[in-house]
Amino acid sequence: MSLENMSNAAVHVALFPNAGMGHLTPFLRLAALLVDRHCRVTVISPQPTVSMAESKHLSRFHSAFPQFEAIRRSCCLLPSLLASASPPLSAFVCDVTLISPVLPITESLRLPIFILFTSSARMLSLFSSVSRFIPSISEMDSVEIPGVSTIPRSCIPPLLLLPNNVFAKILLEDGPKLPKSCGILVNSFEALELNPLESLNSGKVVKELPPVFPIGPFVPCEFEKSENEEQRNSSPLKWLNDQSPGSVVYVSFGSRLGMAREQVREIGNGLMKSGFKFLWVVKDKKVDREEEDDVEKVIGVELMKRLKSNGLVVNEWVDQSDILSHSSVGGFVSHCGWNSVMEAAWHGVPILGWPQIGDQKLNAEVVEKTGWGIWRKTWGWAGENVVRGEEIGDAIDEMMKNEGLKMKAEKVKETARKAVDGGGSSEISVQRLIGEWKKMNDSC
Repeated sequence: MSLENMSNAAVHVALFPNAGMGHLTPFLRLAALLVDRHCRVTVISPQPTVSMAESKHLSRFHSAFPQFEAIRRSCCLLPSLLASASPPLSAFVCDVTLISPVLPITESLRLPIFILFTSSARMLSLFSSVSRFIPSISEMDSVEIPGVSTIPRSCIPPLLLLPNNVFAKILLEDGPKLPKSCGILVNSFEALELNPLESLNSGKVVKELPPVFPIGPFVPCEFEKSENEEQRNSSPLKWLNDQSPGSVVYVSFGSRLGMAREQVREIGNGLMKSGFKFLWVVKDKKVDREEEDDVEKVIGVELMKRLKSNGLVVNEWVDQSDILSHSSVGGFVSHCGWNSVMEAAWHGVPILGWPQIGDQKLNAEVVEKTGWGIWRKTWGWAGENVVRGEEIGDAIDEMMKNEGLKMKAEKVKETARKAVDGGGSSEISVQRLIGEWKKMNDSC
C-alpha cells in the first residue's frame, strides 16, 4: 500500500442516506468511490426499507463490500452509534433531507458534518437561498438566483407556491442550516454545471455557504447488477440484445411517482405513433412501492396487444444503468430525476425531458442548456393536463432523429468520464475532500 493509501485508511466516514432508491443509490455509489480510495466507510441505513428493490440493493452492496461496516438502525440510536464508532469518525455525511434531526447530534459530538445533495447544483442554488423568497414566492413571477440565473415561476417546485405548505416549511427550516455544515457534496461535474458551481463556491448565492465539492458523476457499480447470470440474461436485457443499435426508446419516470392511468395509456399511444421500438417501465403506484396490478390492467388489454408488437413493457424495478449502457438504446424519455440525468450523461444517451415534480424542471434546464436533450415546456407538471399520444409520438420522433442531440450526448459522455479520471475536475475535488477529512482527523 502506498503512503497516500495508508494515510487515506485513517479516514473514517459515516454515510447516512434517507429512505428511497433515489437517495440510497447515490450514497452507495459514493461509498464505493471512497472505499476505492482506501477510506474506511460505515453506512447507516434506516430500517425498515420502503421497498423490496431497496432491500435487495442493500443486500447486494453488503455482499460486494464485506469490508464495510453496515448498520441498520433507527435515528434515535444515532448518537450512541456515532460516539462509539471505532476508529473514531473523521466526518459524517448525511442526506440533505436529514440535516435538521442530525445537526444537533453532530454538534453535541463535535463531529464534522457534510451534506450530500442528491440533486443538481442548479437546484442547490435554489435550495440554499430559498428562505429569502419563501414569504412572497407564491406571488412572484420568477426567482433571481445571484450569479446563476432567473428561475421562472413555471419551474419552481409547485409545493413551494402553496401557502403554509409543509414542504415549503421544511425548506425554510433546512436551507439556512446548510452554512452550519463543513461542506456540500454534489453528484455533478464542472463541465456540466460550471456557472452554478462557481456561483455557489464564490459566495454569490449565499455568502456563508461552505465549500461545494462537485464529485460526480457517481459511476454505476457492479454490485447494482442482477444477482445471477440467469436474471441478467432475462428480459429486458435479453430483449434489447435482439434490437438494432440505437433503435430503442427507453421510457421511465423513476421510482417515486406513479401516473394517472389515462396518461399512462396516452404514453402507450404515443409510443405506437412514433414507430420506434421501445422499452417502457410503467409505474402506477407512488413512492418507491412495488406494483400490485398486472401491467395489462394498468394499460388496458387492447392497447397492450398493440404494444407487444413493437416493444417491451414491464412494471418492475430494472437496472437502469444496464439499460442505458446498451448499444440498442438511442433515446431516453425521462422525468429528469437527477440520478437518471447523470446516468444518461455517463452513457451518452439523448433525453426527452418530461419533468413531473420537485426539482425536475430545474434538472431538465441543465439538460436543455447543455444541448443533449429536448423538453416540451407546455406539458406542465404531473396532473396539470393530459398530454396526448400524438404530441408524445412527435416528440419521440424528434429526439430519435436528431443527429445534433446524439453528437452532444456523446460529448457529454466524454466530459463526464474525463471528470472522474486521474487529473479530472471531479477526481481533484474528491482528493481535496479527503484531504479535508484528513485534517479534521488529525485535529481530533
